[in-house]
Amino acid sequence: MLIVSIASQEMALLVEGEIEKIYPISTSKNPPSCVENSFGTPLGLHQLADFIGAGEPEGTVFHGRKPTKHFLEYSKEAQLSNLITSRIIRIRGLEPGRNSGDGQDSYDRYVYIHGTNHENRIGEPFSGGCIEMLNAQVVELYKEVQPGDLLAISAD
Repeated sequence: MLIVSIASQEMALLVEGEIEKIYPISTSKNPPSCVENSFGTPLGLHQLADFIGAGEPEGTVFHGRKPTKHFLEYSKEAQLSNLITSRIIRIRGLEPGRNSGDGQDSYDRYVYIHGTNHENRIGEPFSGGCIEMLNAQVVELYKEVQPGDLLAISAD
């Protein structure tokens, strides 16, 4: 299980109920929100759904959930945006009426755990709603978790 604390900008990996590792992360620069087009990190209970990027080199840039031929060395204009890099773990909300269903569905909003080209911003709110990680750490996490594992996201 993974537990995200938006307040502390950290994500804990629990194995058999014990904290195995704590990762620094970046959640949304906007307030937490489950609402479509809010660009807020959704709260509540989720499960890890789609795993994308196995075997791709660390730093690979993804566009539309497909690997590109680009790595972190991207154009200056593209570097200004938050690129999705290294791995993607797409999440699915498990609470109908909160983070699942029309207008508030984390999966339909394409909320991910992923690497970023702005590693210097990890530890502070900066994303567009996703949970961003250091590239090496998202590659590591990708190997430790599997589809169906739980993810709880709290504002605390």
